[in-house]
Amino acid sequence: MSEPESRAVGRFLRRMMPLLVLMLLVNNLDRTNIGFVQDELQADVGVSATAYGLGAGLFFIGYALFEVPSNMLLERFGARVWLTRIMITWGLVIVAMCFIHNVTMFYVLRFLLGVAEAGFFPGAMLYMTQWLPDAHRGRASAIFLGGSAAAGIVTGPITGALLELHGAHGIAGWRWMFALEGVFSVVVGIVAGFFLVSRIEDARWLAADEKAALRAAVARDEDVRSRAPRTSRLRLVLHPQVALLTGAFFAMTLTGYAITFWLPSLIEEIGGLSSFEVGLLSAIPAVCSMIAMYAMSHFTDRAPDRRPYLAVTLVLAAIGTFLATLGSPWFGLAAVTLAGVGSKCAATLFWPMAQSGLDLRIAAPGLALINSIGNLGGFVSPFLFGYLKDTTGSTNGGLYTLSAASLLAVVAARYIRGARAEDAIAGTADATAVAGPTPK
Repeated sequence: MSEPESRAVGRFLRRMMPLLVLMLLVNNLDRTNIGFVQDELQADVGVSATAYGLGAGLFFIGYALFEVPSNMLLERFGARVWLTRIMITWGLVIVAMCFIHNVTMFYVLRFLLGVAEAGFFPGAMLYMTQWLPDAHRGRASAIFLGGSAAAGIVTGPITGALLELHGAHGIAGWRWMFALEGVFSVVVGIVAGFFLVSRIEDARWLAADEKAALRAAVARDEDVRSRAPRTSRLRLVLHPQVALLTGAFFAMTLTGYAITFWLPSLIEEIGGLSSFEVGLLSAIPAVCSMIAMYAMSHFTDRAPDRRPYLAVTLVLAAIGTFLATLGSPWFGLAAVTLAGVGSKCAATLFWPMAQSGLDLRIAAPGLALINSIGNLGGFVSPFLFGYLKDTTGSTNGGLYTLSAASLLAVVAARYIRGARAEDAIAGTADATAVAGPTPK
């Protein structure tokens, strides 16, 4: 790597990555804040547990339907226009949620939030492929995904603090929460419009030789990726490795989003806690997961086969969700924390396996398909939990389902093909450009 290229990469990481991380953090905050107002929506709007679960999940339907068109428009208009448009739009939808007055409006706005956010995460990943050569993209992706992990820590305390505004000027706390978080998203989106740079040629903070070196490096990588043949989605769905990987990832998202949307309700069962205290306690699984993810990745980076470690983490997730059906709410919080650690660590191990285990010819489209279908677990799990809570008075059935899904994923992991040395480097590069892990 030349000196001008190295300098250019460093400048991009220092100037653009902090803004992208902030945008991702706000993205996760606005996507998951609904988990803290379930009881308020039921009391003020009449949203039942089933309706809440359906509304929480409708986000992922809108997201899945418009993810690909959004990415196509990003390529046409550039990141500066399109990523900021996405952020401003979802901020406006969040503001509109403070005016919810019936279940239908709740459904519509959650769906529209998914439409508005569609394409942000893969669009940001695509943006990095337009600026960074493959050799540097892993570091940038790790920095970017750190924003998703950090969101799990700050979402609870921030949302809980805003809910403490309940009654100010006669307005419910959950309405304040949506209004202020939505306005903040719009402001960050507008600010991003002044700082994001769509093309290397437009970067005033790069010298001419740095621009030339970076353009050449990115062009070489694009040439390699362009040689990979296209594969139809039908053939990808029928590909055994893609099917196994999709099933395993679907099980992970079931657990991850169930925890996201139902953890605050579990914590509230402890009793005697303020909204801010509920928010603080809800950050415990995220903190533990971040520590475990870092330790796990450090420990397994040089492992010749990640499958045994993936199986262990999935078993931990299954044990955690099963134990959450037993004991007191405090014991349930500890069990859910264990499940969250297992689920997050499993995702950390899963994506490198998926990227390097697929044949290079199908790596990019295969991972995009895995990401799209697997994320539908975010629709299934909240709806399932809500339905079971309304019909049985308990979420235990949903927790048993999560345990079973994690154990089935262990079986799938057994048959996931290991990485091949010749595919690992190029396959990872192509895959990151198109898909990459979800922020959850």
